[in-house]
Amino acid sequence: MNDMYFTEEHNLFRESLKDFLQKEVAPHIEEWEESGKIDKAIWTKFGEMGYFGLMSPEAYSGLDLDLFYTVIFLEELQRINSGGFAAAMWAHQYLAMTYLNKLANDDQKRTYLEPSVLGNKIGCLGVSEPFGGSDVAAMRTTAEKKGDVYIVNGSKTFITNGVYGDYIILAAKTDKDAGHKGISMFVMDRNAKGVSASKLNKLGWRASDTAELAFDNVEVPAANLLGDENAGFAYIMEAFALERLVMGVNAHARAEYALDYALQYMSEREAFGKSIDQFQALRHRLVDLYSDMLLCKQFNYSTVAQMEQGAYVVKEATISKLKSTKMADEVIYNCLQFLGGYGYIEDYPMARLMRDSRLGPIGGGTSEILKEILAKIIVDKKEYKKPTT
Repeated sequence: MNDMYFTEEHNLFRESLKDFLQKEVAPHIEEWEESGKIDKAIWTKFGEMGYFGLMSPEAYSGLDLDLFYTVIFLEELQRINSGGFAAAMWAHQYLAMTYLNKLANDDQKRTYLEPSVLGNKIGCLGVSEPFGGSDVAAMRTTAEKKGDVYIVNGSKTFITNGVYGDYIILAAKTDKDAGHKGISMFVMDRNAKGVSASKLNKLGWRASDTAELAFDNVEVPAANLLGDENAGFAYIMEAFALERLVMGVNAHARAEYALDYALQYMSEREAFGKSIDQFQALRHRLVDLYSDMLLCKQFNYSTVAQMEQGAYVVKEATISKLKSTKMADEVIYNCLQFLGGYGYIEDYPMARLMRDSRLGPIGGGTSEILKEILAKIIVDKKEYKKPTT
């Protein structure tokens, strides 16, 4: 069924990635979940394997591969059962590096993109704010031009890799009176004078560092402006399509992992003289859950294929995240129930899966915000066009 999307090369890539994750990552997950800090050495190992260069040009050490390599990367990261570790990896490549791939000039790519591909620099994306949340146009962080620098003041929150990262792809108001038409994008060094971070204590995603960042008269060289001044809103909206699709793929992958685990457990667990996968109430419920997962998975693959062909899939990517994250929460909630008391024990995978999955309908645009975006498209007939720059 998936032969229409995945070639033999894709399948070989999946097998080698699985092996790599089992050898290099899985043995350390418990330690990183406990400490909330991922060993820097793993980033360079990912870089050496080319895993951070899937969408980057070969000129900057990337592999420039099609989007189904990204799907495989995301799916396999979900199967090691650490939403935090997975988030740190994909936020680096698909949040921060997306802007460098799209907007950076050659100097910026040499300074930030190439080291990111190699795993020597870790990036984060700074858009959400303590007072703004999903309302990007209402951001308060400002970047005021003074000679050959911009002076940045303000704050960002819920920033994955914001504590231990090396640079920030930052959205800031360069024209305070222009609303969403006054936002620009910058690349800022994380250790620049005036940047401070406080680590947030999260319900799930515990292996990743999530920061609230504050900027106090931070000087950013004018040369660190990404793309055109005041064009940031269109850049963010375009990048959101990929971010939402990434989160949709993550959701179907963790749901599939939960179902696989539950099926294995149910085939081995006995009650009243037979394995519990033989009880109609449980097997029929599992069929419903599996069907919902597969519908989302196939829709996500179809949307990835459209994006790969150059379509601007704002509507489809938004639906992908909205429906897949809701589905994943429901699947994992029920799979935890299939395990009975063991589902509630941290030594079994469902407890962490449930905590990690709950961020799905919140991060990267809440489900409520996504429904309003879709209402504008479906009810109000609003059209979102791809930025020309």
